[in-house]
Amino acid sequence: MPVDTNGVTPRARALSAAIRSIRERSGVSGRELSRRLGLSHGTVSHWETGRRIPTPEDVASLLTAAGITGAEKQRVIELARHASEPNWLTVGMPGIPQQLAGAVECERAASSIVEWAPMGLPGLLQTGDYARAIAAASGLPSYELEQRVVLRLARREVLTRRDPVVFHALVGEDALRDKIGTPEVMEEQLRYLLELAERENITIQIVPPRIGWHPGIAGPFVLYDFPEAPSVVHFEHFSSGAFVPDEDDVLAYRKAVDSIRAVALGQKDSTKLMAEILDELEKMHGTW
Repeated sequence: MPVDTNGVTPRARALSAAIRSIRERSGVSGRELSRRLGLSHGTVSHWETGRRIPTPEDVASLLTAAGITGAEKQRVIELARHASEPNWLTVGMPGIPQQLAGAVECERAASSIVEWAPMGLPGLLQTGDYARAIAAASGLPSYELEQRVVLRLARREVLTRRDPVVFHALVGEDALRDKIGTPEVMEEQLRYLLELAERENITIQIVPPRIGWHPGIAGPFVLYDFPEAPSVVHFEHFSSGAFVPDEDDVLAYRKAVDSIRAVALGQKDSTKLMAEILDELEKMHGTW
């Protein structure tokens, strides 16, 4: 029988996203796929929502029924084998798409998100052109680049849906002053940040540079809180990353958030600084 976990692990969330994507691509309803597999009504739907974790054998049967073979089949079965494990570390670029699915599902399920981004802007706050400039600079092929940008823009829906996630972004000032893409890209990005800062569910605080030691110097992280599941800390780096739900680690990073907030500018001063940097860019537009 499938294990009931309420989808609390990041791997379980990534698995549910993979099953949902495969089923949608097959063009078959969850009810019909359950029938074909000889399972009870709605079982596949429970897998898609993360309410239950299917066994690797069930996943293999589903993939066969959906016509999935080769590397993709092995990848999803591997997710199912380890879906109940709380910690998740991936190393190397091949693991990042799976982990990205886990992050997307965490964003969808979270009631609140706090992200510390010292050098670049949080993904949920990026414009399409800003995200495209980063992807292009990293050397992604054009087809994958556009896929990443489309996904990035779709992820922002959690900020504007009917019941939006509460998002608190702690952003290093250097991220606002860096030259990502063209001057027009940075100007558009700053205008977008100012628009987002007006939303009740979004708080953007800027952390000045060269203010001495604080916990954020150790690197970026994201803290997800869920309505009915344990909180999770996510670390994402260039070619590796990890989800950590350990209670002691989560508490340590919750304290780190408080420390970073203490050295950050207040919300009004942060908005003022963003407007000043935008004004500076507009005035020196032709000098880049």
